[in-house]
Amino acid sequence: MAMKFDSYLQLFFLGCFYFSWFLSSPAEAAVRKYQFDITVKNVSRLCHAKPIVTVNGRFPGPTVYAREGDRVLVNVTNYAQYNISIHWHGLKQFRNGWADGPAYITQCPIKTGHSYTYDFNVTGQRGTLWWHAHILWLRATVYGAIVIMPKEGRMFPFPQPHGETKIILGEWWNSDVETLVNQANKLGLPPPTSDSHTINGKPGPLFPCSSKHTFSMEVEAGKTYLLRIINAALNDELFFAIAGHNMTVVEIDAVYTKPFTTRVILIAPGQTTNVLIKADQPRSRYFMAARPFMDAPVPVDNKTVTAILHYKGIPNTVLPSMPKLPAPNNTNVALRYNNRLRSLNTPQFPAKVPLKVDRHLFYTVGLGANPCSSCQNGTQLTASLNNITFVMPKVGLLQAHYFHIKGVFKTDFPDRPPVPFNYTGVPLTANLGTSLGTRLSKVAFNSTIELVLQDTNLLTVESHPFHLHGFNFFVVGSGVGNFDPSKDPAKFNLVDPPERNTVGVPTGGWTAIRFRADNPGVWFMHCHLELHTMWGLKMAFVVENGKLPEESVIPPPKDLPPC
Repeated sequence: MAMKFDSYLQLFFLGCFYFSWFLSSPAEAAVRKYQFDITVKNVSRLCHAKPIVTVNGRFPGPTVYAREGDRVLVNVTNYAQYNISIHWHGLKQFRNGWADGPAYITQCPIKTGHSYTYDFNVTGQRGTLWWHAHILWLRATVYGAIVIMPKEGRMFPFPQPHGETKIILGEWWNSDVETLVNQANKLGLPPPTSDSHTINGKPGPLFPCSSKHTFSMEVEAGKTYLLRIINAALNDELFFAIAGHNMTVVEIDAVYTKPFTTRVILIAPGQTTNVLIKADQPRSRYFMAARPFMDAPVPVDNKTVTAILHYKGIPNTVLPSMPKLPAPNNTNVALRYNNRLRSLNTPQFPAKVPLKVDRHLFYTVGLGANPCSSCQNGTQLTASLNNITFVMPKVGLLQAHYFHIKGVFKTDFPDRPPVPFNYTGVPLTANLGTSLGTRLSKVAFNSTIELVLQDTNLLTVESHPFHLHGFNFFVVGSGVGNFDPSKDPAKFNLVDPPERNTVGVPTGGWTAIRFRADNPGVWFMHCHLELHTMWGLKMAFVVENGKLPEESVIPPPKDLPPC
């Protein structure tokens, strides 16, 4: 009954929202206002109750609805014991890094008892994105969807669905996550893997005490539905499938794609995928299911999370059928799926791929180990880009850049690794030390960048989903093994490559991206596996101002949290 009430509530709010759009003038951008109260609430899953940090007492948090062109104001008031900041993942925040949200990158966090209003415009974007806490591991429970509708009078470039549903994939730990992380850091080791994954905050009936914690989606036979799928998990790429049903992929990371049909999708932490499903199977109940993809010798939470696709009129006593998910280490399915992704590239939605490159960057991605006298093995596991483990500052980098505060960061991040080696050869277990520093890469305004991210076999190869703040980029190529600058660029797709904000670097392989640095400010780039981000697998670009005022970072808001 609670699930039905939630559905009715969602329909009511959506209805009111669409009605308010209908009444507003198409020429006038609306202002959407939200209040986010960061509060602690007791929540029970898997027979375990614990206090968690939430927005407005909801887990997952509320959906931010907007239309392309709108201005959005989200006032965040922090009533929790932790400092907080919220990142609007995938929103470009043109000239407005103050609203981007990563703690100590574009702002200092919101302290307990204080507020900050994120004030941003939704320009040139429509589709599914998401928001999440961007400090500590608080995004384990502090996250929610962003749904951006097309401009007034514009239709989707695919068949209009009868209805839509959000599918937010997450993780659940029975114990307090921050406590687990702090204990692990003292030992120099990773914290334990999660106890389950969740769909819309619920693990599904395959877990103990969870039949009441199961998300269910009701469909009518013959109708088409849009699923807005978000991977909000902290550390796991996930396969997702629906028993008996095909999915047609129509959008990734809020960019329309050439539609293609598939039985399974792969979605990395930070990514979003919109799919159409048609309720064209015998009227019954079907499991939607997800479990990790991991093709490296790294421990993951490999249990299967489920939700139910429920045909109208079918009793709850009917047992759902289970989809056939790929084996967790099925690299071929993962590579085949990613190779099918293409930008729509129509006159209305062109793929503006930079054909001329002003600057070529080559970053190695690796794990490492640094000495630590208090740690269990005398070493602290760490991670690096070009052998640099990023050290978080005590002052927001954007403030330091804007106000010319000396001594906070250097702009000497190298364009390539200090020493070339056989990046994906036999595992390297010696000389694993990294250099530490708050080192950024300075980029000229409006220059075009090609960045090759190369996985390495330092300790082990592993897939890494990288997220770039402030930009979308084009994934022009990827491959297994070492990138070959003399041969591989000839195979790049410069016509209709997928456009994303988060991309997976394949295990023991490389990915090449291109973007135009037309957004001045300081923009974070990091692995979206929370474990690796914590270990230092991150850096930032300083994009210089252009020559005109409208090509420069706007002044900071008056309520920007102090450091």
